[in-house]
Amino acid sequence: MRSWRWAFFSGVVVGLLMGLLPLGCDRRPVAPTSLPTATPLILVATPTPLPPETLPVVDVEEQIVTSVYDRVSPSVVHITSRTEVFDFFRGIVPREGTGSGFVWDREGHIVTNNHVIEGAQEVVIILADGTEAPAQLVGADAYNDLAVLKIEVPAEKLTPVELGDSSTLRVGQRVIAIGNPFGLDRTLTTGVISALGRVIQTDAGPLGEAIQTDAAINPGNSGGPLLDSRGKVIGVNTAIRSPSGGSVGIGFAVPVNTVKRVVPELITRGYYPHPDLGFSALELTYEVSPGDIGVEHGLLVVSVRPGSPAEQIGLRPARRRRTVFGRLIFTGGDIVTAVDGRPLKTRDDLVLYLENRKRVGDQVTLTVWRDGKSIELTATLAMRPREG
Repeated sequence: MRSWRWAFFSGVVVGLLMGLLPLGCDRRPVAPTSLPTATPLILVATPTPLPPETLPVVDVEEQIVTSVYDRVSPSVVHITSRTEVFDFFRGIVPREGTGSGFVWDREGHIVTNNHVIEGAQEVVIILADGTEAPAQLVGADAYNDLAVLKIEVPAEKLTPVELGDSSTLRVGQRVIAIGNPFGLDRTLTTGVISALGRVIQTDAGPLGEAIQTDAAINPGNSGGPLLDSRGKVIGVNTAIRSPSGGSVGIGFAVPVNTVKRVVPELITRGYYPHPDLGFSALELTYEVSPGDIGVEHGLLVVSVRPGSPAEQIGLRPARRRRTVFGRLIFTGGDIVTAVDGRPLKTRDDLVLYLENRKRVGDQVTLTVWRDGKSIELTATLAMRPREG
């Protein structure tokens, strides 16, 4: 009996030593179990459809623009100007320029920019239906950069534009431009009014009350109409500001109220009578040091044209001038500080007020600083002498 028990015990011990019998946890290293490969998640971008209630609004927006184009594009014309220039190698050679314009009336008057046809020896108008007709210059005004041409075609081929009112315009209002940029007939671009009342410098002087827009305007758009959402002309595209020569979103248009004032005069007279006072002046602070005279800003009168309104009201020019270290020194002379109560700091202030607010024959009141006190003089505007 004792030998059997000893044999059993010995077998258990040997089994433990040889690892044949399990006891507790297996302490041997276990190979790591591989993680299952993740199934890729594929996302499909589905465009969110516009709410049904917004679709009519989108349609209306498009219909406004397309309707304006359908109604007004037949009024827009393509202008080709031809001239001859001297080339050092080839001698006299022809040169062509292109621009835009629009039908003013059924008598064949076409409105465009002065710079589009300036110096041209021949001008040809191409209507929307492809009709070509030679044009005659009726009148031009370099200051406002406007010109009127006339063609002889049947009245039924002419679709006059409808004129708006630039005094009611607001910044942010939608505008539409139609013209012929780079010769591409009746191209439409859209934008908004970026600013109002801009002053831009032209070769003929400052042009005030200009409309600034971000609608694309490029070479060839000049003379074309700038329209509101109703298809009414609110301006004539005239200039861009660009370092590259192409549109960068800064374009300018002559306001239609200026067009309505100037064009009838061009048709009737062949020129526009610009109001004038007849004196030349230098600007205090900018061109002349005012010194201790009692005023800081104004226009120092340095010459008065004989027979002019300035002479008739007794405006006094500076009496003496001398040069000290390269600077002109003036003695005496009236200083015009305001016109109709509007302060004057620059010559442009006076010119723009007369051009945009007054006509020949109107009266203006000048506030003048003379001999240490302020006086008022009333003058009747005359016509500025025409050059040439």
